Amino acid sequence: METAQQLCDRLRDKGYSITPQRRAIFEALEGAHHHPSAEQVHEEVRRRMPDVSLATVYKTLKELVSLGEVQELNFHGDRSRFDPKTCAHSHLKCLHCGRLDDVESCYDDIKPPRRTGWQLQKHEVVFYGTCPDCK
Repeated sequence: METAQQLCDRLRDKGYSITPQRRAIFEALEGAHHHPSAEQVHEEVRRRMPDVSLATVYKTLKELVSLGEVQELNFHGDRSRFDPKTCAHSHLKCLHCGRLDDVESCYDDIKPPRRTGWQLQKHEVVFYGTCPDCK
């Protein structure tokens, strides 16, 4: 995701309505390197708009995912996290605190085993370990 304003402009050009709530959600995601959950986005938006509902945040995030503007990350039963960085990249996940950091390498050279009948759409590389704060 570029800036919140660029996202607003692009979606408006596609016919989407840009409400104050949506703009605030876009702004909360702008530069969010910590991969926030919907609840964390909701918390951030409520600081400026106390009446915004968690349902509005969820609906907007799911819409952004379906439009390819945000990635939804799911890690083995954890709640979904949202990544405004949509280019190919990998992640580091702390097994103690859940911290999630980007890895700039995308490991495109990893080839899956050949399986008859499979049509792959994407792949994901996640490294699990202990972050510097928990070490």
